[in-house]
Amino acid sequence: MKHLTATELEAGLAHVQASPEDGGALEMIVRRPQTNAREALDEGMLDLAEGLVGDNWRTKGSPTTADGSSDPEMQLNIMNARVAALVAGSRDRWPLAGDQLYLDLDLSGANLPPGTRLRLGEALLEVTPPPHTGCRKFVSRFGMEAMKFVNSRIGRQLNLRGINAKVVEPGVVRVGDVARKAPH
Repeated sequence: MKHLTATELEAGLAHVQASPEDGGALEMIVRRPQTNAREALDEGMLDLAEGLVGDNWRTKGSPTTADGSSDPEMQLNIMNARVAALVAGSRDRWPLAGDQLYLDLDLSGANLPPGTRLRLGEALLEVTPPPHTGCRKFVSRFGMEAMKFVNSRIGRQLNLRGINAKVVEPGVVRVGDVARKAPH
């Protein structure tokens, strides 16, 4: 696939910025059963201990923890579906971003600061502080310009690469569920 240029990416920014501030739909659920493997799901179970059940978050660990165990503040990765569509192109390439939940929702720090809670299907999620940034795999799949775009000043303000979250109340989520801000 051809990677987009900086100009092409910037041309899509207005559409991304038009994402709903509340009430955005869950467009895709992706489970990562092992490294570099992806399974798109119609529904998934979000669990307090496991995150997305069947995902490798718990078993792969994290370099951000002292003992290398999974980081509870990075249990779920959420990406704006409009950004995924922009950088990935066809919907079948969205899972390559490596996120579990793709929401048509404004993920900016101004709209969803850490501590914000989202009701999604039967589950309740909480946005966590660690930043979500691109990696080498993101560059290889979507190009250096896409990485620069999501990590630019405006990209960081809008959290174009996505946000981290954790499960506060477990439950089933389904494609089409609407994410709503919930009181704390």
